[in-house]
Amino acid sequence: MHEHDVIVVGAGGAGLRAAIAAQEEGADVAIVSKLHPVRSHTGAAEGGINAALREGDSWQDHAYDTMKGSDYLGDAPAIETLAQDSPEEVIQLEHWGMAFSREEDGRVSQRPFGGLSFPRTTYAGAETGHQLLHTMYEQLVKRGIEVYDEWYVLDLAVSDEPEPEDRSCHGVVGYDIQSGTIEGFRARDGVILATGGLGQVYDHTTNAVANTGDGVAMAYRAGVPIEDMEFIQFHPTTLPSTGVLITEGVRGEGGILYNSEGERFMFEYGYANNDGELASRDVVSRAELTEVNEGRGIEDEYVHLDMRHLGEERIVDRLENIIHLSEDFEGVDPLEEPMPVKPGQHYAMGGIETDENGETCVSGLYAAGECACASVHGSNRLGGNALPELIVFGARAGHHAAGRDMKEAEIPTGKRGDWEAGDVDTPVEPGDVPGTGAGDAVADGGAAASDLSPDELVQRATERTQARIESLLDNEDGRNHAEIRSEVQESMTQHVNVFREKEGLKQALRDIREARETYAEVGVADQSRTFNTDLLHTIETRNIIDLAEAITLGALAREEFRGAHWRKEHQERDDENWLKHTLLSWNGGSPELWFKPVILDGEDKRYEPKIRSY
Repeated sequence: MHEHDVIVVGAGGAGLRAAIAAQEEGADVAIVSKLHPVRSHTGAAEGGINAALREGDSWQDHAYDTMKGSDYLGDAPAIETLAQDSPEEVIQLEHWGMAFSREEDGRVSQRPFGGLSFPRTTYAGAETGHQLLHTMYEQLVKRGIEVYDEWYVLDLAVSDEPEPEDRSCHGVVGYDIQSGTIEGFRARDGVILATGGLGQVYDHTTNAVANTGDGVAMAYRAGVPIEDMEFIQFHPTTLPSTGVLITEGVRGEGGILYNSEGERFMFEYGYANNDGELASRDVVSRAELTEVNEGRGIEDEYVHLDMRHLGEERIVDRLENIIHLSEDFEGVDPLEEPMPVKPGQHYAMGGIETDENGETCVSGLYAAGECACASVHGSNRLGGNALPELIVFGARAGHHAAGRDMKEAEIPTGKRGDWEAGDVDTPVEPGDVPGTGAGDAVADGGAAASDLSPDELVQRATERTQARIESLLDNEDGRNHAEIRSEVQESMTQHVNVFREKEGLKQALRDIREARETYAEVGVADQSRTFNTDLLHTIETRNIIDLAEAITLGALAREEFRGAHWRKEHQERDDENWLKHTLLSWNGGSPELWFKPVILDGEDKRYEPKIRSY
């Protein structure tokens, strides 16, 4: 058994920043990651980092823009924490040597991004995430922080008290991809989940193949509530053939969207009369799909993004990576012709419920980055707010887990504050399939006895995981995970996309239920112990099923149109009935829906909901 003060699961931007922060407090820190740190998906982030750095801008304006972008479903304490801490974190990155793009006078460059009232997005060409990742990895090496890379965390060692708020997390169970061995990792002070997104729930996504929502699914099954899962961001500019992202920076620099008639439709049809292409992402994505659905799309699939008028010098200087992506994946030279783009799944606004310090309702368990929901983004994330979320809340989680004395959180977690029970009419029973043993699947938490010592909890979780792996490998003639995963992804893309309607959501739940029943018979054909991707993908598919169901349950329950959540039957934002967060608790395999109020009271003002227009 490995033992450290703080264990960070995941080595992207949030995980690296959390590990550095914990080490700054004197903790013995280790990162456990299924990928080498510089292969993490943070490296694919292109756009930038929002921070109020210049005269004429302020953290208050950044906070207001973020709250407006969230369609008033973000929690003020989390939003204000992001806006206040981001400038200091950006300056820290610069001091660590991050290669930001700069103006002629030497200042860090900032450009406009969608939904911002001031050009506050710092960037490093069109590869900001890559630069951020390598800058922090250098710090990791410099500080001698131990990294267990290519170790896939399968389970949390969590006690089993009846109420999640009374439980505690004491470590994780990891699978060494290289050797096939399973070992426990004991965390004396805390476990921080920083496992990234869940884009593989959909079949057209900007997310990497590794983004299967592992941390969210593990925490969910360990009893931690997951929050606002229905809010999925579809980025308006992805390449049609692959889902590869084309940064919002293209539009920030002045790129223009055209339909098949050559019309600048954002203005021509009144989707965003003021901000046009730089309206928030949910507005632009709906506009593009409306154009396609009304017959003004190109090849009935996409629209054009044109940046030729910016000139070759400016494009090469600020967006060179975009030239290569367009040429390599679509065969289009964007210096000579417009790029084809369409909306694609990009980001999950929801995730593991945390407070502004990254702490969950389970003692000793933290989450940061895209897998967490504080809630900063509410129902829609602004471009340029994901990377500051990683570094701000990664740092806070790392400091808190390592014992720094921090201001008491204002956001309650679990059923500690005001909450109300919820209900949703589903065509099938959600959750585990009775009698199949699925409740003992890999990554289920909360199964160890509460009277065991921390070491015994980790050991018991390790033994349970070992048994589950053996059962999967013993069933080599079982159903193949790839077929099950593909069916879920296709159903989610068809029914739980930008435009949603009641019957489609119900059909998605039926499809997910069928996939869950089929998964009860899943097996692993590859019997090897080294680099067994068949086994890993089989485990990931279970996570995809659980999260697809959670997203769909939230979408069916929320009967309004807010941010990225559009319902055909409910075309208005309903502040009277739906100014609240959606939460799901696993509840032993029978998902429980409940709600808690949004916190609109900030440090020195209340954010009164207004009509959101751009």
